Amino acid sequence: MEKKIYVGNISFKASEEDLKELFSQSGEVESVKIITDRHTGNPKGFAFVEMATEDDARKAIEALNGSVFMERTLSVAEAKPQQPRERRGFGGGGGGGRGGFGRGRR
Repeated sequence: MEKKIYVGNISFKASEEDLKELFSQSGEVESVKIITDRHTGNPKGFAFVEMATEDDARKAIEALNGSVFMERTLSVAEAKPQQPRERRGFGGGGGGGRGGFGRGRR
């Protein structure tokens, strides 16, 4: 089991300190990171908490999954490794096709 925990359905009012305090009841918290939108800076409603030991992580999952925190029912589970994401840019490669200028067809 990983020491990193996914926490979903977090209140948008919750701070990283609030989550650290909550998870500290189950063991030693190494870090808390609330995920925010990169453009607006607003929280996305989920976070990752890293516990000091796997045992602490297991205790936190068992104690907090389905519990109510700041009027929201939390979803707490072992974090899964991040999958590589496809880069999304503007435009998008392409090219190739027809219709270019000066291509020899007249």
